[in-house]
Formats: sequence, C-alpha cells, structure tokens
Amino acid sequence: MEIAGSQTGPLADGALGPRANGDACPPADVPRTDVKVIPDSPALRDQLRSAADRIAATAAAAALSREGLEEAGRSLLSRCGLDERHLGFAMVLLNNSLWKRSLLAVPFERRLLLTPQRVVHAPDCKAAGSSGDGDRPDGSCDACALERWRTVAERLGYSVIASDGSPAALRQVLEGAADGIVGIASLQDLEKALEPILRAGVPAWAVPLCSHNGDPTTLLRGWIADVLDRYETAGGSEPAGYLPLIRAANRLFREDFSRLLPRVLSATPAQAASPLGMTEDVAYDWLANGGKRFRPFITLAAYDAATGGRRSGGTAAEFEPLPDAVCRVAMAIEAFHKASLVHDDIQDDDLFRYGRETLHRSHGLGPAINIGDYLIGLGYRLVNSCRADLGAEVASDILGSMSQAHLRLCEGQGAEMAWRDRPDWSLTAADALEIYALKTSPAFEAALDAGLRMASASETARRLVGPFCRELGIAFQILNDLKDWQGDRDNKLVAGQDALAVRPTVLLALALDAAGDDQRREIRELLESDAEDEFRLNRLRRVFQQVGAFESAQRLVDSSRQKAQALAVQSPAPALRRLFEFLIATVLADETRTGAAKDEHRRTRPVVQPV
Repeated sequence: MEIAGSQTGPLADGALGPRANGDACPPADVPRTDVKVIPDSPALRDQLRSAADRIAATAAAAALSREGLEEAGRSLLSRCGLDERHLGFAMVLLNNSLWKRSLLAVPFERRLLLTPQRVVHAPDCKAAGSSGDGDRPDGSCDACALERWRTVAERLGYSVIASDGSPAALRQVLEGAADGIVGIASLQDLEKALEPILRAGVPAWAVPLCSHNGDPTTLLRGWIADVLDRYETAGGSEPAGYLPLIRAANRLFREDFSRLLPRVLSATPAQAASPLGMTEDVAYDWLANGGKRFRPFITLAAYDAATGGRRSGGTAAEFEPLPDAVCRVAMAIEAFHKASLVHDDIQDDDLFRYGRETLHRSHGLGPAINIGDYLIGLGYRLVNSCRADLGAEVASDILGSMSQAHLRLCEGQGAEMAWRDRPDWSLTAADALEIYALKTSPAFEAALDAGLRMASASETARRLVGPFCRELGIAFQILNDLKDWQGDRDNKLVAGQDALAVRPTVLLALALDAAGDDQRREIRELLESDAEDEFRLNRLRRVFQQVGAFESAQRLVDSSRQKAQALAVQSPAPALRRLFEFLIATVLADETRTGAAKDEHRRTRPVVQPV
C-alpha cells in the first residue's frame, strides 16, 4: 500500500495488520514479514500507544505524508527501545492516534465496521459446539467477543460487513453512506478493504489480529472498546481531502444523472423496450453503472486544483458545488472511457466487465459496437452543450484534446491488434511501452487537461500534463499486466487472459529479451499451442520467473513512478502538485508487490517532500 501527498490519510504500507510475534520463520519463497511484529507484552503495547498519542498530538493527520509517518514510526520505536521489526505495528499506532479525534466525531450511523469473516471459538467456550456460530456468546473467547462487538455496533447504527468485502466497503464510502471506518481483520483483508478509502482521507481505526499463546486470532479488545461506542464532537472534523470530490464524481452518475443527461428516447419502460429506445437505454445503463468514476474525478479535481483547491482542502460540509458545465465535461470523459471499454472487450473477446458479462456477450456483437459508437457521440454532445457556459474557444479546445486522445488510443489499440494478428517475436520493451503510452496515457491526459482548461490554468501547468500522464499511463498498464497474472475479481475475473491472448505486453517483451534460445522457443510454442489454458499459464509463469520478467517489469514501474514524482514537483501550484501526487499514489497502487519487495521499495524509493 502506498500513500503519498499531503491530502492522503496517514496509513502506510503494511501498517494495518502486523504479523504476530513468535511466528515461525517463513520458507525462502514466502515474503518477509519481519517489520510487522506485534510485541507480546500488553504493557509494552500500552507504552507504545501512549508514545504514539504524544507524537500525534503535534501532527495533523492530513499533513503527514507516508514518508513522514514512517519516519515518525522509527522515532517512536527509538523512544521505546524497539528495533525495526516493530515498524508496521508502530505505524498502526500512529495512524490510529492521528485519526482518532476525527473518527470519534463521526456519528455512529455514519460509521462502518469491518470484521473478520470468521473467528474460531476457543475449545472450552460454551458456544463452540452450538449450532449457530456464536449464538450463545459467553465472552470466554475471541469469537464471542467479536459477536458481542458486532451486536453493539449494529445497535448503535453502524453498517457492519465482512472485511474481505472490499468493493462493498469502498462503495459505501464513495457513495456517501459512511464517513469513518473501524477495521478488525488480517493484514491482507484490511489492506484490500481500506487502502483506497484511506488515500481519500477517511478517518479509520485499525484493530490488527495477532497471535498469543497459540491462538492465531486474538483480538486487541481494548483497541475496539476505545472507539466503537464513543462519540465526541469536540475537536473532530468531517472527512477532508479528496473524498468530497470523489463522491461528487460518483453523484454525477446517480442523483445528478437524469438532470445533467436526461433521457430522450427511453424515458419510460415502454420506450426503453422499443427498438428506438433500446440503444439509448443500454448506453445510459452502461454509463451510469459500473466502475470507480476515477477519470471524471480527475477532471473535477484538476478544475478544483486550478481554481485554488478549495474543495479538496476543506471538509465535506464546506464543499462548494461544481458548475454544471464542468460536471457535463467530466461525464463526457466517462462516456469516452466506457465506449473504449465496449470496443476493447469486443476486440479482445473478453468475458466479463464490472463483474457482469461484457456487452457483446449479453447483447450481441452488432448492438455492442453500435452502443460503443453511441457513447462516443454522447461524449461529444455533452461537451458541445457547454459552449455557452465555458465559451466556444474553451469548448473547442476540450473537443480538440479529446479527439486527439481518441485518435491516439485507437492507434495504440490498432498496433496491439496488428501485432496479435501477425506476432513479431522480436518484440522489444520499447515497442510495448510505446503501445502502452498510446493506449492508456491519453485518457488520463484528456481528463486532466479538460479540468485545467476549464479553469484557465497556466500554460506552464498544462505543459506538465502530457509527460506526467505518459509515465502514469505506462506504469499503470504494466501494473495491470502484473495484476493479470493474479486475476481481477472486479473486472475480467479470469487470470492470465492477456498472456493467453498473445498481446504485446511488456512482460512478454522482457521475457523474450532475457530468454535463451530454448526458452524463447518454449514461450512461442506455448502461446501458439492449443493445450489447456491452465497448463500453458503454469509453464509461461515458470519461464517468466526464470528469466526475471516480473522483477524487470516492476523496475520499469518504479522508474515511471519516479519520473512522475519528479514532474509533480515542478507543478507551479501547490494544489496541482498535491493532485499529481495523489494520482501517483492512487493510480499506481501496487497490489502485486508484497513482503520483502515492498520493504525494499519503501527503503529505496526517492522521497518527495510535501509542500
């Protein structure tokens, strides 16, 4: 987990769920966890908490960068005479201390409790043998205690969900149903559920599970009791940072949708079911549902940054409404993005998108192509409708930027399809990176430039957008390639689709470059083979590992991240620099790096000091 920039929450990489002290050393192929040790002694844990509270009293949560939190964690360990094995735990303590007052100011009905999916009853617990897990809690074990806390939270008005339900947690926060989080879970589940939420600046209190006397799920019960049923208005504040803008981007496609983009041919169910209304109905449904609305958020945030950053610097209660013209342009960005996904899914014959069947599978190839084309026209119509409010010159510039982005995206996608139809096994990493720059960067660039242009940003600021988005897009696409080998539950669902589709990925290029003759021949034979997918993927993974393709790809990500950070520093406006740094942390969140690789990255990455 990577947090950067002064508008993000202070939770840092690996800080949510430290590994229990006393665990056996992992085998050589298991990631290191030796910076995530929880002290066995309750007295020592209390001592660390008190020291963390004193440090937090002199630091503002929204002002402490990830690097600042790590530095404060080391300072905390030094004060208490502990080594770096406890750094993750120290950062958890600091995160909790920094956000505590803000969290306590959130009403119970605006809080979310994330709980473990299952905690095992102790052998001597009276509820252990009952028919319903925990239906007769007697308080003698963690499962009973957790059930009691769940009951308390529900009575107070909390929303309670399992911690592995990260999409549900994120949706509740982004849609405005929750303003504060109490998370009880393992490291993996808490990271997955809270990472995007904490980047947006939402107060959170983490309760890591640890082991004690052989019990692997011991709850730090005092930590839960410290916040769960407490509400204090004094000294707290509503969530600040980018959360109000993220929510505003989501509102565009819910309560504001019909006002900003009213239906014409599908206003009633009967019209929607008619031949004339079908295209508009399906296109509007595709536009309004699915996705995280990140590109329209970028447009809104860029506009805000170029007009002083008032909306991203205050609280939700102080949020100044955005002009309708800015909102419609942001919706146009999403329309173009959704159109590209419809066509991309057709060209790649993907099976799923947003957890449901792709449009060409659910509606047929011809209708899906037509709906994608319709969304493109809808995007241009949205921008054109803003001429009176934005001025013809501004609207024209935005249309020109979007059309250029559209052309470049098609060039990149066309290059990929041409290579796939006639594979050139001399593919280099430079070739693949150029395709990536064309396929991914233009969407980010159009979204950022539209917001800046509507706010009359300086030419100096706008000139940074192109090179910044190139590095952002390249690194994002490489991370997406790495993620493809893990599967993507929110999107395509099936692991290895990109590899088996014989796409010109950076991973393939790096593998071909580093492979010997026999390995190169094996890669080609596997990609051209009709053997079962699982067999081919396992063999390809082995070859890629042997030649170091995954590690080389990660180094390319790190290089692009560093270049993007260097460009962010050049921003002429502090609010725009904060946005650039937020985009780096958010777009380039590396879910594929774990353990020792994350620890090494954290030690060696260049530190970008906050403004």
